[in-house]
Amino acid sequence: MDANTVTELKKTLNFTPKSGTRFSHFWKFRWLYVFMIPGLLYFFVFKYMPMWGLIMAFKNYRPHLGIMQSEWVGFAHFERFFSLPDFWMLFRNTLLLALYDLVIFFPLTILMAIMLNEIRKEWFKKSVQTIVYIPYFLSWVVIVGITHILLSVEGGVVTEMLSQFRSNPVDFLTSPDWFRPLIVMQMVWKDAGWGTIIFLAALAGVNTQLYEAARLDGANRFRLIWHITLPSIRNIIVILLILRLGNFLDLGFEQIFLMVNSLNREVGEVFDTYVYRTGLVQGQFSYSAAVGLFKAAVGLVLVMGANWIAKKFGEEGLY
Repeated sequence: MDANTVTELKKTLNFTPKSGTRFSHFWKFRWLYVFMIPGLLYFFVFKYMPMWGLIMAFKNYRPHLGIMQSEWVGFAHFERFFSLPDFWMLFRNTLLLALYDLVIFFPLTILMAIMLNEIRKEWFKKSVQTIVYIPYFLSWVVIVGITHILLSVEGGVVTEMLSQFRSNPVDFLTSPDWFRPLIVMQMVWKDAGWGTIIFLAALAGVNTQLYEAARLDGANRFRLIWHITLPSIRNIIVILLILRLGNFLDLGFEQIFLMVNSLNREVGEVFDTYVYRTGLVQGQFSYSAAVGLFKAAVGLVLVMGANWIAKKFGEEGLY
């Protein structure tokens, strides 16, 4: 290798674009962009590429013909879905569970974060955080299994205790009246602790001088939370609320599927379990794709609507 070649190679390895050029910013943070590649590939492969299959919702899909060769039927599957009595049952069940999640679960995570933030004993605070975080790492199979152990009619711990006070034991697992409360309690126990992490991180950035000034003015603990803590994390609350609205109808398949049975299906069947039953079990691929597309479209409208409302009220929003 001659001297000229070595000189050119050194220039290439030590290349630094001139400041002010369009490429300079990219080159300065080039390794950060390299680290983004795995995440971008993940979203491209598992999120964007599957969107090609949405065309199945507008066709009468036949596996031996493929998506492109199958018959085009337009909005026939959507018309069928909206005309069936199952649509209103699914919409009612999904909407109620989603509202319970939004009205009970989401505010509870904020409340838990504030309560944890108010603990002054560091060892006690870490102990409580560990206890409330642990259920998040359990699968829904384990959570539902524990529920069956506690509430089963035959040998359930809670059922046996209640049977001491009443002659007819309550069948929690098959009762339609108890299905939704059980779902909410499971969600709270499993995910509420983990949902406090972002709020705790936001609370850690609140200026402590604000609390000191408020105490000098005679503010008690409740007024400190109401007038300083909550306004300080308001932007985070709004952003997370918008993101949660995007998954408003996405209640999670595993939990509902494991808790639904033939006796409580009338109040427990939701879009996710219906798509599984009609699509994979019954083989109605195009019809189930139409149901899934409808649910996704509702989530998109909710996100855009919530973001627009947030902007109207002076919040940052998502975009």
